[in-house]
Amino acid sequence: MTGANHRDNLDTDKHYPYPETVAIRGTVMPESGHTWQKAFKAEPIEARHVRLWTAGRVRHPDAPLIANELYVAVLGSGAPVIEMTLSTAGSRIRITAQGSDPLPLIHSHGPGWQIVNGLANLVGLTADECGLWAQLGARR
Repeated sequence: MTGANHRDNLDTDKHYPYPETVAIRGTVMPESGHTWQKAFKAEPIEARHVRLWTAGRVRHPDAPLIANELYVAVLGSGAPVIEMTLSTAGSRIRITAQGSDPLPLIHSHGPGWQIVNGLANLVGLTADECGLWAQLGARR
């Protein structure tokens, strides 16, 4: 089922893969990328380290600021440790800040959220609502 020439994935007139089904059927090679994770103490001084850590791994001018804002939002919620994750795939960069407890509304949609939302292409809450993520490099 992973071959691009599987019978149920071909245009019967031309024997070309259907473009709209290629991704659904898993026939496209996944984009390569990298993922970095680091736990930071939930202290204001660590925000500087988050920015430096981010800048040292991804080459996007807005990434350190976005990572900082995500970190500060989760920091404000009272989490003892904040897990930062940077993931790349193709030209996309996803930055996630994760705490241990669900974020109050003010921390997940406060002033920092507006900055992140203005700089990132996609933004959201993690599935467990304990963190925030932002994605750069993909169209809205």
